[in-house]
Amino acid sequence: MNQKYTGKLILVATPIGNLEDMSPRALEVLSTADVVMAEDTRRTGRFVPERKRLYSCHDHNIQGRLPQIEQFLLQGATVAMASDAGTPGISDPAYRAVGLAFEIGAEVTMIPGPSAVIMALVVSGLPTDRFAFEGFLPFKKGRRRRRIEQMVGYTGTVVYYVGPHHLSSVLEVLLSVFGDRRCCVARELTKLHEEIVRGTLSSLLETYTSAVPRGEITLVVEGASG
Repeated sequence: MNQKYTGKLILVATPIGNLEDMSPRALEVLSTADVVMAEDTRRTGRFVPERKRLYSCHDHNIQGRLPQIEQFLLQGATVAMASDAGTPGISDPAYRAVGLAFEIGAEVTMIPGPSAVIMALVVSGLPTDRFAFEGFLPFKKGRRRRRIEQMVGYTGTVVYYVGPHHLSSVLEVLLSVFGDRRCCVARELTKLHEEIVRGTLSSLLETYTSAVPRGEITLVVEGASG
């Protein structure tokens, strides 16, 4: 017998730094949803009045959470899903919940909002009409270089997430593979110590080799010349 899935999955974008960027609709959904799946319960918990509705859902436990999400949707529940910060589905496992919901016929919608990828791209001053988001690069140097080499001929702008202690090494490989292209380091976006530095790969490598940055970094790099 076919089950009827009457629940709803709502992806909720949350601030990437400044809490004043939280939208009224996002607050309402997190306050009223039957279940809230959060990549970081400490962050999202600030917007969820009742902790009993809050569940952790991240890369390390998503496989076990998917059957629970399915069961909630089967029961007709409204399930909200929030990432650590920003838009769910960008470098987190929310896309797997979306795939599950579509597969079983449940409704899926979203409360749009902040995204570090889009903000960094727009403020970089580089072309925005075509871009590729590459997320976090592999930790191992060989795999990292091979991943970067795959984008050497791409003519659109390329966006990466980079940990602060890896920034100089990533810039070094990018310079070696891409040549000295224009780029932008967008750090701690919307936060008190927001920093947006534009230049070339060589100039930014010099800057961040002598001073290791802090905080979350989005790196935007010019594409290959057409």
